[in-house]
Amino acid sequence: MRKILSLEELLTVRERLRVQGKTVVLTNGIFDLLHAGHVRYLQGAKALGDLLIVGLNSDASTRALKGPKRPLIPQGERAELLAALEVVDYVVLFDELTAERLVTALQPEIYAKGGDWAPETLPEAGAVTEYGGRIEILPQLSGRSTQGLIEAILERYRKR
Repeated sequence: MRKILSLEELLTVRERLRVQGKTVVLTNGIFDLLHAGHVRYLQGAKALGDLLIVGLNSDASTRALKGPKRPLIPQGERAELLAALEVVDYVVLFDELTAERLVTALQPEIYAKGGDWAPETLPEAGAVTEYGGRIEILPQLSGRSTQGLIEAILERYRKR
């Protein structure tokens, strides 16, 4: 089964899931330098429903959000890594700065984000509320972040 789909392909899948009464969970992020915090977060998101769709920021949107030196891993490889995880059912790339268009198009029953967000600060919150979805904020693994990993690597190699 192909797990990396375009939004158009995913909309067809989504309709089938809706007819089957499946609970779809959508989350999104950059997922650059995949680490244990990401995996635990995705496991928690998957546990909320029947299927987990991960919206993945494209290289262009990642650069716009994080600066010209990111992402470290190109979008195709990041998508492949996410798709290889058993808990991830589908991956879809998006170019926008927020996942609002994905949320509006897919209308997941549950929209999940990590504990560094509050529901009221989510750019996608209005879209979720509009169609009657639910927002779930999941706990983060303390001390695990991509930026923290980058800084630790740089520090370690500066001391050589």
